[in-house]
Amino acid sequence: MSMSEEKNPIPFGEPMDYPVLDKISAPEDLRKLPESSLPELARELRHFIVDSVSKTGGHLSSSLGAVELAIALHYVFNTPYDRIVWDVGHQAYAHKILTGRREGMAKLRQLGGISGFPKRSESEYDAFGTAHSSTSISAALGMAVAARLAGERDRWAIAVIGDGALTGGMAIEALNDAGVWKKGVKLLVIVNDNDCSISPPAGALSKNLAKIVSTRAFNCAREISKRVLKPVPHLWEVAKLMERQTIGFFSPQAALFSTFDLNYYGPVDGHDIFALVEVLKNLRQMDCPMVLHTATIKGKGYAFAEADPTLYHGVSPFNPKVGIVKSGKPFAPTYTQIFSRWVNSMAARDHRLYAITPAMREGSGLVEFEKNFPDRYRDVAIAEQHAVTYAAGLACGGLKPVVAIYSTFLQRALDQLIHDVALQNLPVMFAVDRGGIVGADGATHQGVFDIAELRSVPNMTVMTPSNERETRLLLNTAFAMDTPAAVRYPRGKGPGTDPGEDFETVEIGRALKRRTGTRTAFLGFGSMTNVLEKAAQNLDGTLWDMRFVKPIDREAVIEAARTHDLIVTAEEGVLAGGAGDAVMEVIAEAGLTTPMLCFGIPDEFIEQGTQAEIYEMLGLTPEAVEAKVVERLALLMPAAARQQTSFRSPESGWERICALWPREASSD
Repeated sequence: MSMSEEKNPIPFGEPMDYPVLDKISAPEDLRKLPESSLPELARELRHFIVDSVSKTGGHLSSSLGAVELAIALHYVFNTPYDRIVWDVGHQAYAHKILTGRREGMAKLRQLGGISGFPKRSESEYDAFGTAHSSTSISAALGMAVAARLAGERDRWAIAVIGDGALTGGMAIEALNDAGVWKKGVKLLVIVNDNDCSISPPAGALSKNLAKIVSTRAFNCAREISKRVLKPVPHLWEVAKLMERQTIGFFSPQAALFSTFDLNYYGPVDGHDIFALVEVLKNLRQMDCPMVLHTATIKGKGYAFAEADPTLYHGVSPFNPKVGIVKSGKPFAPTYTQIFSRWVNSMAARDHRLYAITPAMREGSGLVEFEKNFPDRYRDVAIAEQHAVTYAAGLACGGLKPVVAIYSTFLQRALDQLIHDVALQNLPVMFAVDRGGIVGADGATHQGVFDIAELRSVPNMTVMTPSNERETRLLLNTAFAMDTPAAVRYPRGKGPGTDPGEDFETVEIGRALKRRTGTRTAFLGFGSMTNVLEKAAQNLDGTLWDMRFVKPIDREAVIEAARTHDLIVTAEEGVLAGGAGDAVMEVIAEAGLTTPMLCFGIPDEFIEQGTQAEIYEMLGLTPEAVEAKVVERLALLMPAAARQQTSFRSPESGWERICALWPREASSD
């Protein structure tokens, strides 16, 4: 805690004035402040962030941990000319506030508001759009090389990456490439280590060491020794080894970066604003790729978040005075909780089950599994590609691996799924969470591509449960298979069916007819089946819960096409290459010409908003579906009947269609 915070505790949950923050509308205002006012600015920023996020929800603990770092970077570097890339972007709220978006925080992550992540279209200070991890070093290196080629020799690119994101293979690949570049490439990689503390015995030495090795004098000496000793290979290798051992004595983390031949500085206390500014000023005088290691605390300054940074990682609105209060009331389970209960019960039944997650233990519902089956659980950290191929290796060893992963992150391991799992036809099961619209996290996290991606892969079985009971049944079915299978389920809660606790399976590729009607066949995939159900009831249509995208129930599709005037499909995924296209393919192959109406995600990225707002915007509501179906049926009517029909409302339109264009009920 800074001296100003010790003397003046931050009154979270109470009104507070912002005398320093009020002076800042852009980083150029920040750079006019005396250094002595920076601790107070950090204090005010913390209060503002907690107050703002408590109203809107958002990523809290990471942003609180990076307050001083954001201030120091904009204070020392000439942004936006110098470019900052925030890896993932969970920690970027202070950055957004300092770069003119303070007022925009009132609509953070809301429809029409500012993004929860850095976004190039939102601000010139957002040098690169982020949200998925481990991309920052690659992007910043590209910017630094581009600046060199453009003759912008004074232009810096800074990548801010957390210790968690550093486990991603892409980050390691980028470090390996960065070490090849030398003079003239102004790349600074800041490792924001919020899981590391500087031990008391070595803390002071480490901090002073960082200041010393970042000075111009030290680095000039380093370059001179390099020029003198490099022609003598044996002496040069001895000198490099001595430097690594000396710095590594005070900072063992330096060993990793020295392997890539990158100059390493740190660790520095990431909450000591004066130390940060001093070291960054020193490093700005350098002329080569380098790494600065800062140690920070997630949730810094807000006691509740410091005590439980995981709980406060992503929050819904809460009372900042008392923190997040967990409800003791019984509640309907979410799809994630249904998976959690299933994976524990199945693991107790079958010793071959092995659960894997790429750093999503809480989000994917594996907290209890880790406690109950520690020997059959692995969090591989942010390493989606490794997670999938690791699962393939486990399957080769006779186990039945279950990869619990969000839809948006599965796409990062598509090659591994194809090459290492599907090509070898291995029994790896994918529990694909957040399939469909996720809401406030926006375009980077909408899980809308998995159906189209997975149905194109040979040997894959793709299942889309429509409710809680179907989720349990299809999880059982997928696990029982000896080939690759994916069960994708949405975020949040279902319609309220009892999932059960049994281990019953269903026939592979067989749809479930829920309702028999006339004229229109409604074919629902996943959660959209429940949207179609109301329309089917109101329009006396036939309703199939398709269950499987692949293999699709060809008999059900052909029956629907032969006995109905219109086929309607709905899916919570992209239309291009999706489940609707699978239905079209079956109809075309059968030589049928039944008209179709497909509902799903159009060919565009879907921005943030609540799930309900986005469904309304995309026309994925029962009312919108019903209106479009009536409109299409009107166009299919005989010309004479169509001329007598008004479609000012779906209700009146449907009544007149039934009166003027009678038809017998469809056969089962």
